[in-house]
Amino acid sequence: MRIRAGRLRRTLLAVGVAAAVVIPVSGAARPEVPAPAPASLGRTTASTLPEAYAANRANATEAAALAEGYGAVERAATLRAMASPARQFLAFDGRGTGRTAEVFGDLAGADRVAVLVPGSDTSLDAYDRLRSGARTLHAELARHAEPGHRTAVVAWLGYETPGTVSPAVLTTGRADGAAPALRSFVAGLHGINAHARVSLLCHSYGSVVCGSAASGPRGLDVADIVLYGSPGTGVDKAADLHTRARIWAGRGADDWIADVPHTSADVFGTTVGFGTDPVSAGFGARVFAAGDGGHSDYLAPGSVPLGNLARIVRGDTSEVSHA
Repeated sequence: MRIRAGRLRRTLLAVGVAAAVVIPVSGAARPEVPAPAPASLGRTTASTLPEAYAANRANATEAAALAEGYGAVERAATLRAMASPARQFLAFDGRGTGRTAEVFGDLAGADRVAVLVPGSDTSLDAYDRLRSGARTLHAELARHAEPGHRTAVVAWLGYETPGTVSPAVLTTGRADGAAPALRSFVAGLHGINAHARVSLLCHSYGSVVCGSAASGPRGLDVADIVLYGSPGTGVDKAADLHTRARIWAGRGADDWIADVPHTSADVFGTTVGFGTDPVSAGFGARVFAAGDGGHSDYLAPGSVPLGNLARIVRGDTSEVSHA
């Protein structure tokens, strides 16, 4: 019965994929909440980090005031919280769905830096989930750090994520558009801290973004690319990413992404899907144990995947448990 149910889910998902591509999304666009242009910052270095953080907090304060005047109460409250003196934004743009890069820890002094690349439905208005995961990972890294070693985590919302129920989530279009920004961001991190070992932790559609960025002509200067809850990367094998980074993959036992067809096909002139399942033997990633959780449970406190993600970031690869 479980096999039949799985096949039924896959069939329904395949029908949904085709329908999403063929049937246009209806409904008028929502008016955009007003916000200022991002703060004008030069090249950020370790010595100018405090000024960058301060400028982005000031920008968030201005954005909150504009949102309040517009009547967007919830957006205004979110922006006011982001303007807190305790927050550290390497980048901030309150316009539209938002762009941010929030830092947890001492970025300039860290030996290890993890960059979280989120998937669909992540925006300023749904930012708490990304931030909560980044804080939990940073706490886990700090708890097990060796004496004298420091870690930092960056929550990178550097692109307009697709909606979970939208045609955009079925193709690499948004990911290909985001790839140059991710490559530029990673290069900027190395400009701030040249000695830090950087790992990309790519969740759901974020793994498509990481795959596209790694496959570019300049590649990505990172030590690890970790794919979790992934629908695929847009390539059939890890070797096709053409990166020197170690490629990891994990999926929770109760993650619905397992029921998404891991393939790609031409549907009415549009390539739909992202190729081989990253946790399959044919893809060639290092598969780590991701526990029994669902699609949003990888960074849950005390969970199996959180522990393994932290070990990968710290470079404790021999301690990573495998599925």
